[in-house]
Amino acid sequence: MKIALVHDYLVQHGGAESVLKAFLKAFPDAAVYTLLYDRKLVHGAFDEVDIITSSLQKMPFARTRHRSFPPLMPQAIEEFDFTDYDIILSDSSSFAKGIITSPETLHVSYVHTPMRYAWDDCQKYTSDFGLPSVIERIVPFIMNPIRMWDYASAQRVDHFLANSRFVEKRIRKYYHNNAEVLHPPVNTDRFSQKKKRESGKEMDNDYYLMVGRLIAYKRHDVAIKAFNELGLPLKIAGRGPEKEGLQKIAKENIEFLGRVPDADLPTLYQNCKGFIFPQEEDFGIVAIEALASGKPLIAYRGGDIVEHVEDGIHGILFEDQTVESLTEAIVRFESSVFNSDDIAKSVEHFDTEIFCDKIKHRIEELYREHQEVRRAFLAKQRLSAEEYNKR
Repeated sequence: MKIALVHDYLVQHGGAESVLKAFLKAFPDAAVYTLLYDRKLVHGAFDEVDIITSSLQKMPFARTRHRSFPPLMPQAIEEFDFTDYDIILSDSSSFAKGIITSPETLHVSYVHTPMRYAWDDCQKYTSDFGLPSVIERIVPFIMNPIRMWDYASAQRVDHFLANSRFVEKRIRKYYHNNAEVLHPPVNTDRFSQKKKRESGKEMDNDYYLMVGRLIAYKRHDVAIKAFNELGLPLKIAGRGPEKEGLQKIAKENIEFLGRVPDADLPTLYQNCKGFIFPQEEDFGIVAIEALASGKPLIAYRGGDIVEHVEDGIHGILFEDQTVESLTEAIVRFESSVFNSDDIAKSVEHFDTEIFCDKIKHRIEELYREHQEVRRAFLAKQRLSAEEYNKR
């Protein structure tokens, strides 16, 4: 059973790349196919992996400005040859699921989200990511053929896995396909309160925390304005194109930490007072990391987070992505009491080891089913041919 992994592009390190690392843990001999790869931008996380890139890899600026190249990506993802593989496991939020395989090859696609800028507001996408003005003007004209390709390519997938019920609904709506939900992995043990007690490391324990890329849809602006009003300490970990603008509106009680090394993240989580999560996410890995640390959330009631947070038990949920709504939630949070052990236990099932066992077992099971269907199909063809020859 020979397996290959397909990933959209390896030019950043976030939740999707954490899922890819878990896939590699479950299938250590698998090669990785991807549109683009820059080892520096993923901080050397895949140095020991056999990575095959597309023709886009040789194009100037493709790795640093990949969001300007969507019109070229459908053709690029279709150029890979998977003839020698029995199974392809893609993880996709855009193009990886669009590969072409033979009927003999099983293609399972783990979907982080259907392509957002194809099915949601494409103008908002260009604004959020600060694309060049020339790209911004032509996006509406190129998005329709990309949308058509995205739908057509989704029909090639043999079996969909969704990272949340929220995404499963989107797959059903946009691709007219069913999907099985398998939540992404989180190294819950790494962030546990037990690790904190073992390390003995303590910090102020009076600050609130945000972790993630500084991009528009994460709504750091709403959080910053709310904390400006309240004067409470907020630490923001992460880098991104919005950094300069966010720093300009932030007061002295807000600290920008930049990229925090992975080794330092657990301590940062474990010693915060609460975790701020004002965005709508298909699946918020950083939110699960905070819960695994025993820390309650102050989160927008949208996206996947409502599947994991019970208001008043695991944190506080607020209704609107506005400064007023978040401020009210923080005030309510300040007078609330939460049980750290219960919060941490609520997300233990997300552990990476559990995920690896699940994905390995499910892929093997689907491959057996695929082979049985294939054998039945070939047997029917042979029977039809024999009946035809008797005439």
